Amino acid sequence: MDPPDRILRIDLSTRRVDSEPVPEEWLARYVGGKGLGARYLYAAGGGIDPESPANPLAFMTGPLTGYTPGEQRYAAITKSPLTGAFLDSYGGGTFPGRLAASLGPHLGVIVTGAADDPVVLSLSGGEASVEPAGDLWGLDTAATDDRFPDAAVACIGPAGENTVRYATISSDGGDHHAGRGGAGAVMGTKRLKAVVARDPPPEPPGRLAALKERDEAAFADSDAGRWLAAGDTLETVDFANEAGVLPTRGWQDRRFEGAEGIGIERAAERATGREREGDPVPGGFRIPEGERVESGAPVADSVPRGATPIVLGAGLGIDDFDAVAALGGVCDRLGMDVISAGNAVAWAVRAGDEGLIDREVAFGDEAAARSTIEEIAGRETQLDDALADGVAAAATRFGGEDLIPTVKGMELSSYDPRGATSMALAYATSDRGACHRRARPVEADAMAPSSRDPDDVAAAVAAEQDRRAALWCLVGDDFLEGVFDPAIAAEWLAARGYDHDPVDLAALGERVWTLTRLYNVREGFGREDDALPPAIAGDRGNDGEGDEGTSSHPDELDPDAFDDLLDRYYAVREWDENGRPTASLLDRLGIADLADGAVPIGEVDGR
Repeated sequence: MDPPDRILRIDLSTRRVDSEPVPEEWLARYVGGKGLGARYLYAAGGGIDPESPANPLAFMTGPLTGYTPGEQRYAAITKSPLTGAFLDSYGGGTFPGRLAASLGPHLGVIVTGAADDPVVLSLSGGEASVEPAGDLWGLDTAATDDRFPDAAVACIGPAGENTVRYATISSDGGDHHAGRGGAGAVMGTKRLKAVVARDPPPEPPGRLAALKERDEAAFADSDAGRWLAAGDTLETVDFANEAGVLPTRGWQDRRFEGAEGIGIERAAERATGREREGDPVPGGFRIPEGERVESGAPVADSVPRGATPIVLGAGLGIDDFDAVAALGGVCDRLGMDVISAGNAVAWAVRAGDEGLIDREVAFGDEAAARSTIEEIAGRETQLDDALADGVAAAATRFGGEDLIPTVKGMELSSYDPRGATSMALAYATSDRGACHRRARPVEADAMAPSSRDPDDVAAAVAAEQDRRAALWCLVGDDFLEGVFDPAIAAEWLAARGYDHDPVDLAALGERVWTLTRLYNVREGFGREDDALPPAIAGDRGNDGEGDEGTSSHPDELDPDAFDDLLDRYYAVREWDENGRPTASLLDRLGIADLADGAVPIGEVDGR
């Protein structure tokens, strides 16, 4: 079985389809997924308007997509309309494996241009065709998915059609999303309603089958596998509340008195089953959702992830799991990122309380939150239009920059960094904006924040970012990192027909992280963007245990201490004091060719 080594290019303006080989040096340096997609995005040039036809949107697989243990994933890679920075967003479910099979010898498909009328991109047997979307435009994600019973679909809903800047790309009827950063809005600007993968997922041949059997068992028996089997990511609600890092009522508190009603025990009580019944790692909980709001048609269930009860529950002061699941279902069908949507509603509540806007919505009011989310998806009013562009854009227009924290224009997600200094660094330095999935050092930091040396914190955050970046080149589930080290990855790649040295794979993540940093530097991002948000910088907050507003972590997020920590992180990264990768680093990683004069390169080594 020959490994995939080509890329498909689709120009929707002309409906031209081209297949071309991936440059050999790119395959060697970046492998696939995040790395290869980032290299193609970098090659497209700087200064592209994210909402213009020229902005590439890549649907990338890795050489192991469809085979590895854990959740199968694909990467949607583009320039984010929410942040203006590099964006890689990952979707799971049935689509990734079928996408890999349908692409044949290709590792991905890169879409540029914009159609005059809505279209669908159909993939099968390594070939692509652009077809009219017909009456699909206007349908929600579940209804769109229903139209393709014999295929897997990645589609947008009304939020993507209306270019909400945090619109998602949805699959499996809204159960899975390439969620953060607005890749769905890029599809909307291109009038691309759906990508349809028609071929069945691949069966692992020969040696790959043996490796899958071996490593599936190892993953199921790992700490991550047992944690996912017990409660999937919904257990993060209970952990975050216990650790005092649960964002509550629009980031005003760090513990939620109603957490028990939206946590794992309540989810297990309400669940009708799991996504993959009988699997050692069975996926998320299926929660009955009642009636579909738009049409009254019955909806069997939804699959809320950990972010749903954190942001739409604690974040909005809602302590009823059924109400939270229903709100998550609204976001899923509209095709909206639950994290950005929940934060937008929270900002509206706080901005209303401050007298900055006129909007009747309060914490704990599920019906008002639902209406606000639906109105944002339709950009129905001036306020909704601003909120559809993100919290940072709404605050610029109406005031309230210090109400809800954002980094690089992206709303913070699952953990309040005022209780975990390393998490503040992870948010600030994330390549796509405030993202808890680039690195999650919160588990160690929240429990013993005063015992960690700053140099160790900086090194740990950088190392975790590199490990995740490497896995996303394969493309692998980020929870696999405990059982998928470079030696095992090299073994898998050899079975797939590639020749990658474990030592080279160990440097893969750092190389890709450096590449995405260069992309962002070229787009004008620098040290000032790796900053603490005004909403949390220097604010001791309320730990949820009393009325005096004191914190159990009195020294967290001191601006001077954070600035020192950022210096240490830059030193670990071999970036200069402004956060620019240095020439010596590019030489060491074998990517000096990226310094083409269009991107500022660090002038000194280290600090």
